[in-house]
Amino acid sequence: MKTSVHTSTNAQTSNVTTRRRFLRRTAGLAAGAAVLNRMTVGSGAAVSPDPLLPTIKLGRHEVTRLIIGGNPIYGHSHFNRLLSQTMTAWHTPERVLELLRHCEAKGINTWQNSYAERTLSDLDRYRAAGGTMNWLCLGKPDWDQHPERIEDAAKRKPIGIAPHGSLAERLHRQNKLNVLTDLLKRIRDTGALVGLSAHNPAVIELAEEKGWDVDYYMCCLYYLTRPREEFQKLLGANLPLGEIYLPSDPPRMFKVIQGARKPCLAYKVLAAGRCSDSSAQVQQSFETAFANIKPTDAIIVGMWQQHNDQVSENAALIRKLGASKQRKTG
Repeated sequence: MKTSVHTSTNAQTSNVTTRRRFLRRTAGLAAGAAVLNRMTVGSGAAVSPDPLLPTIKLGRHEVTRLIIGGNPIYGHSHFNRLLSQTMTAWHTPERVLELLRHCEAKGINTWQNSYAERTLSDLDRYRAAGGTMNWLCLGKPDWDQHPERIEDAAKRKPIGIAPHGSLAERLHRQNKLNVLTDLLKRIRDTGALVGLSAHNPAVIELAEEKGWDVDYYMCCLYYLTRPREEFQKLLGANLPLGEIYLPSDPPRMFKVIQGARKPCLAYKVLAAGRCSDSSAQVQQSFETAFANIKPTDAIIVGMWQQHNDQVSENAALIRKLGASKQRKTG
């Protein structure tokens, strides 16, 4: 009897274990199917993709006038550590892939982000899944100490590489422009387009004046890297906490963009989310940008899909504003 009871107990335990395994596997398959379904819809495989957004030329490449930026994806909130961590937690590799496929489906064909282990990993995953968007690489602020990273970035075949804006401005303040132009030459030698990023309009003006070998500019609408003493001259000693976004900054950068002979990619169009409290405010910010950049220019905008479909909303705005601008001035 004892043997019989023991055998029966083992059988019951085995059945329970089998059912648990089955349920776990079923739940796993369901979760995987849900992710796959979202990615399929985002990629346009199940839903016909929209036509390409209006484009500009960067070298031989056609680039949409809306470029998705990388800051929200990688937790660069420009607000505080908690928001940055929230962004990072949301953007799992699977969600990044879903985001990029959705961008493709909405007619966006270019992605810009900073050189880092995680960004390169996401880029590889996206391309392995069949993604075809152009990639623009922004360097890190320490590339003057690690110029070999330019060649490493070039291995991933970006259409363009730009040193980080804060690096360009630091070298400008330190009167080490030869270091900056050497970095630009190293980029040229890789075969990628040469970009120059800056928050300070004076750096773009200098590049234009000196005729530096640059293919495009990345122009921040806010001079966030302005030294503290300069902020104090403008605002007094009692400065606000955190990053300072002055409404008087965009007009100065817009003037430089309008005078630049090379294509310009304007960023911080929404002041790192400070101008996105409503759809009307986002639209007004986009309208202001497109009224003040050239028909040969584009904007870079970070997008975060957790709370609303920013990709679709932004693409719809660009389809209207970008096409209108091209018809009027193109």
